Amino acid sequence: MKVVSNSSVLIALGGIGRLEVLRAKFGQIQIPDAVWREVVEEGGGRPGSVEIARADWVVRIAVADAQLARVLRQHLDDGEAEALALAREKGAERVLLDERPARTTAKTMGLVPLGTLGILILGKRNGLIPSVKAETDRLLAAGFRVRPEVLAQALAAAGE
Repeated sequence: MKVVSNSSVLIALGGIGRLEVLRAKFGQIQIPDAVWREVVEEGGGRPGSVEIARADWVVRIAVADAQLARVLRQHLDDGEAEALALAREKGAERVLLDERPARTTAKTMGLVPLGTLGILILGKRNGLIPSVKAETDRLLAAGFRVRPEVLAQALAAAGE
């Protein structure tokens, strides 16, 4: 399955030591240069940054359609814009994003967004984590922001 990721999911899962859920579920993750810069170069020393830099299952790819990325940057940050452009270029089956504007844009582009909470739900369903609630508690303690109703929906979807 072709999967492209934005920074937010990598930072969130790296922050709670759960990057392995991505590898186990998707095998390989493609990230654009802007995401690499944000997570590895600017995020040096943060949880997950070293793991991403060393991971052979995370592949850094330059966006070829610079014009599309430029247009997307008018209302999204660099990482989101490049992730969406790369996902379209590569025909990704999923694009990993958390922020609502980026998810909405992904849908209008015909892409399928999946966020941190959705990944945790998949992780539980596949036996990779025992509890979504325990992981979301850790995310919230680390500063992850999510609307209460979205969290409640995710926990219900996980059967918790």
